[in-house]
Amino acid sequence: MLRPKLPDIPHVPSITTHIPQDHAPTPATSAGRPVAPYMGVGVGAVATVVVVGVVLTALLAAVAISAVSVAIAAVVLRSLVSNANKR
Repeated sequence: MLRPKLPDIPHVPSITTHIPQDHAPTPATSAGRPVAPYMGVGVGAVATVVVVGVVLTALLAAVAISAVSVAIAAVVLRSLVSNANKR
């Protein structure tokens, strides 16, 4: 759904030629679509995972800090109420 639509590359038939034995053979090129357009997708996915991880970690830290502060406030209020009853 979010992937770009790439145009189809027309298939060009290869021409077979005789290579003399005294020359080194050249490396064959890969057939099909180039890999370069897909390199950006991987980098974007990694960046997205890192950003989501940072946001979730920050939310978890905020919840933990809030829970600790509520617990401290409950202990202080309990202490004040129990001291008021003893007087």
